[in-house]
Amino acid sequence: MAVQVGAPAPNFKAQAYFRKSDEFKEITLADYKGKWLYLYFYPMDFTFVCPTEIKAFDDALGEFQDRDCEVLTCSTDSHYVHKGWCDSNADLAGLKH
Repeated sequence: MAVQVGAPAPNFKAQAYFRKSDEFKEITLADYKGKWLYLYFYPMDFTFVCPTEIKAFDDALGEFQDRDCEVLTCSTDSHYVHKGWCDSNADLAGLKH
């Protein structure tokens, strides 16, 4: 299935790490039904540029949520690697969400 701008996103299911609650959860596109969803893709964890961008999204998350938009970040790494990266990186350890 080709993804097109302005077309509905294809359904997905994935394991996610939620920093605020420090837990793993399975998420699907249906979990965000009725909201806008911003998917932020980055190449992989433990890179030097991505923490700055992820921290900026965390700082602005309230502005997204005021517009009924949730933000998900994703890379090719597993949810376990995401947790390890957040736990070992001072910028990411301080995420509010």
